Amino acid sequence: MLTATCDLPAPEPEKLLGLFCEHYVEHGAVQRRGAAGRIVIPYGRFAILASATGLSVRARADDETNLTYVKWGIVSHLQEFLGEAAPSVRWTGDGASEGTPAFWRELRVISTSDVTPCMRRVVLAGNDLERFDAGGLHVRLFFPPAGRPLRGPVLAEDGCPVWPQGEDMLTPRVYTIRAIDPASGQLSIDILRHDGDATPGSSFAVNAAPGDVVGMAGPLGDAGVPPGQRLFFFGDETAIPAIDRILRRLPASVRAHVVIEVGGPAEEQKLTSAAAFDVTWLHRGGGRRLADVATELTADTLGPDGFVWAGCEHADFVAIRRHCRAVLGLPRERHRVAAYWRKGVKGE
Repeated sequence: MLTATCDLPAPEPEKLLGLFCEHYVEHGAVQRRGAAGRIVIPYGRFAILASATGLSVRARADDETNLTYVKWGIVSHLQEFLGEAAPSVRWTGDGASEGTPAFWRELRVISTSDVTPCMRRVVLAGNDLERFDAGGLHVRLFFPPAGRPLRGPVLAEDGCPVWPQGEDMLTPRVYTIRAIDPASGQLSIDILRHDGDATPGSSFAVNAAPGDVVGMAGPLGDAGVPPGQRLFFFGDETAIPAIDRILRRLPASVRAHVVIEVGGPAEEQKLTSAAAFDVTWLHRGGGRRLADVATELTADTLGPDGFVWAGCEHADFVAIRRHCRAVLGLPRERHRVAAYWRKGVKGE
């Protein structure tokens, strides 16, 4: 286990400790006892001790990439909480404080192909991809400006990455790894086609040629679903890569029910799993919508060990999460609902 520490002089240290604990309760397990806090997140853990003059922080993770993410999160939230009053941070212990971040990969395009009329697959190759096979489902791709070489981030003294600016500024977008083979150094990412210059990922997928280069960081998000006997998946086109990858990881003992909303029959895709599963395809404009079906789920149907997973547009996310929490009364460990995109909003 790698460990790094830092001391943060700050006004009202216990109030600042409280801000950290309150924020991270949505992202992991938080324990607070008086002037001490302990926070466990998917990337690692950190302990905070408040004194009369500030906070002492001890961050731990199982590898350098995860330690970078833990430190980065601490520093970025410190800056969010204190603004211009945030102290400078200098870590001691494990983890690099200069050079290329451990999370960064440079990938080159091997091939592209159409999965459906609206979904295009890009096969990429790179080195040291093992952690992307076992960790979270998602990655962040970084597209260089047209005509510019790819220039990646470097680590600053506070352990956070410094990204290229100006004519070398990268455009990031989050995607799901559909398939990965670390032994061959290749992975596949499916990208939805969109019209317009505001969709750099779609433009890349349509125009990419073998040898083109992009950056990648990650993995991000959860690694799938916890062990259980009955799983319920709800998603739209953007969630198909994640649903398919999770299904492929399931053992034969699991039963899964899948509901996916797409634009029409041509957008349906083949899903594969060792588990027993059924799929209901909803065609947009054809009647019932994704949120309608998801919010019909009852506690009796879900059963005592059922788990709900959903990835969808923000409005559907709000409705499905509300149903899981307010109607079904599910604790956090029995549902995972995420907004993959938001109608009318540009960005990742």
